[in-house]
Amino acid sequence: MNNTFTLCQQAADYIRTKMDASDAIGIVLGSGLGELAEEIENPTIIDYGDIPNFPKTSVPGHEGKLILGTLNGAKVLCLKGRFHFYEGHSMATVAMPTRVMKLLGVKALILTNAAGGCNKTFKPGTLMFIDDFINYMGDNPLYGENLEELGPRFPDMTKAIDERYNELGKKCAKELGIDARSGVYMAFRGPNYETPAEIRFAQTIGADAVGMSTVPEILAARHCGLPVIGISCITNMAAGMTGEELSHKEVQEVADRVKGEFKGLIRKIISEM
Repeated sequence: MNNTFTLCQQAADYIRTKMDASDAIGIVLGSGLGELAEEIENPTIIDYGDIPNFPKTSVPGHEGKLILGTLNGAKVLCLKGRFHFYEGHSMATVAMPTRVMKLLGVKALILTNAAGGCNKTFKPGTLMFIDDFINYMGDNPLYGENLEELGPRFPDMTKAIDERYNELGKKCAKELGIDARSGVYMAFRGPNYETPAEIRFAQTIGADAVGMSTVPEILAARHCGLPVIGISCITNMAAGMTGEELSHKEVQEVADRVKGEFKGLIRKIISEM
């Protein structure tokens, strides 16, 4: 049996002793967006550090807790914080929570992140549904021996984002009066912010937003047949677009400013999934 699958199975087996996540909606909360987890009712909470094979998170805004409960009447399994490739984790580790959720019986996955906007029509605070993505991280969680227990060797990525749930999300945004956009998310390796030249490159090949996460999770979800949608909070315009230097503090401040709108959108989506 593949060692990566064994590690995921051990994590899932432990979590099952604490909670039943079958048929829950998985939610991964990105930088500055963790407050939604505080609104989960009747929560069961597990620290990442207690889960076998899960490392601890090290990025501000990523607390590192797994929370099961209800939100807007829906059963949810929330990851308050994620692992990033730039922290030194392997792609297998970055993708582990996604694969574990599949093993736990989660029925769909909502990924959120903070991203830099390279579409000139965006502004800080814009919410963007990820319609497609570009993997520019130089690695892939599907690299190496295939996890036959989870999915095929050559998964198709034509419809990596679940169309039904993605359209539902856009409908919910419209009904809430949120001017949400759609676009292509491009994942860089990080941890430095991109250079102005890299942003011009990203714009040239069709990216609307850039970040350092989410793509490994989409790849792993598609591989194992877990329906997935992604929503980016554009917390800043990317390097070279405004002349201003970038900071993680700015990312958290903008995410905090739009958190009410973002939380409302997530709540409505899960209530209709």
